[in-house]
Amino acid sequence: MSERLPRVTAKEVIRVAVKVGFVFDRQKGSHAVYYRERDGARIVIPVHSGQILKPKTLKGIIEDMGLTVEEFRELL
Repeated sequence: MSERLPRVTAKEVIRVAVKVGFVFDRQKGSHAVYYRERDGARIVIPVHSGQILKPKTLKGIIEDMGLTVEEFRELL
């Protein structure tokens, strides 16, 4: 059975991304790009003030960070 994804905003996802070593690269429109130098990983986070990220979008970002849903939840 798959784990239930937390309901989070872009601001909360960015906080976790920074904790695991991602740094801000650039932003175009509402999409902020973060990268991690040690392995070249890159994530794109749609930043819409106060809105909850869609489950499929959040799942993709978590996978791109190289985390499990449980690891992500612990870092929140």
